[in-house]
Amino acid sequence: MLELKIPAKKAGGLDFLSLGALVTRLDPGIVPFGFADFYQVHVSGGEFNVSANLARCFGQNTAVTSAMVDYPIGAKIEGGVRTMGVQGIYKRFKHDGVRGPNMAQVWSDRGQGVRAPVVFYNRANEAAALLKPGDFDWDALFAKGVRWFHSGGIFAALSPTTPELVIEGMKAAKKAGAVVSFDLNYRAKLWAANGAGTSASSVLGRIAEQVDILVGNEEDLQMGLGLKGPDIHAASKLDPEAFYRTIEEVKERWPNVKAVATTLRDVKSTNRHLWSAVLWLEGKRYAAPTAELDVYDRVGGGDGFAAGLFYGLLEGKEPQEALALGWAHGALLTSFPGDTTMATLDQVVAFSKGGSARIQR
Repeated sequence: MLELKIPAKKAGGLDFLSLGALVTRLDPGIVPFGFADFYQVHVSGGEFNVSANLARCFGQNTAVTSAMVDYPIGAKIEGGVRTMGVQGIYKRFKHDGVRGPNMAQVWSDRGQGVRAPVVFYNRANEAAALLKPGDFDWDALFAKGVRWFHSGGIFAALSPTTPELVIEGMKAAKKAGAVVSFDLNYRAKLWAANGAGTSASSVLGRIAEQVDILVGNEEDLQMGLGLKGPDIHAASKLDPEAFYRTIEEVKERWPNVKAVATTLRDVKSTNRHLWSAVLWLEGKRYAAPTAELDVYDRVGGGDGFAAGLFYGLLEGKEPQEALALGWAHGALLTSFPGDTTMATLDQVVAFSKGGSARIQR
């Protein structure tokens, strides 16, 4: 049987290193974009968010490898990375003052009640899409000690070169003995626009060959990896059986994958979700309870789940406890504005053990 081996901590080394695009998320709150006059700016990025959550809430030593443009928006983002306690390792680009290259913008409102959130992008001439193999000295980075390396499908979808960089980083991580994880995060809009001339399933399938732990729901697995699986629209969104059946295909095609995890979410309204999570680890199944969430901002909940789960595994927790920490942290993250955590470890542990929202005096 495959065994997931977590490297020991190394003095001066990193617990966690992610590779992905850094972006600003422009958030008008519950006001539709066509009527909004003010926006909150959140520093974000699917891969970075996990590093940020692990550093801020869970006390891990983390870093992000990414593109950085030397202009005021880049400075804003760099400051946000530092604020979360994450080390930034950047390939730097100069802005021409007119067209870029740019740090991407994600426009995302919160919706309200029966009105769903709206997300669209401005990723024109994005610096992160220009990243390519050879841009980072992986051997030097991993020589200092890295326990876990992570990337995701959002970054892989940006251009023909970004997935090749992901694979390069993963191979270096495997050589150094680090755990390798990947969040499929399938985004049809990004894959349709990236100009790669290849399908998501062919690209992500090659990446999956390097992965120890996959994060993604049954739709990510089917649409991102091209798996047949059961009808994702027929089963209850909280029924893990569809997810488990799709995992059988994952095991057959990618025997290197040791674990697959996902959140389960049934959206009753924009602000009322039923929330659960499941983990398949080396042939064993683990399930979290179902919680009813009053959602303030749903963006980043999945990254919050991944961070809590990874923390549990990094700290040697039993799989059921690691899953509960991910489930609890993801749930708490939906109660905050923005994409990254404001939770404390005590709050996460308390909720993972069945804590309530009674006032704390």
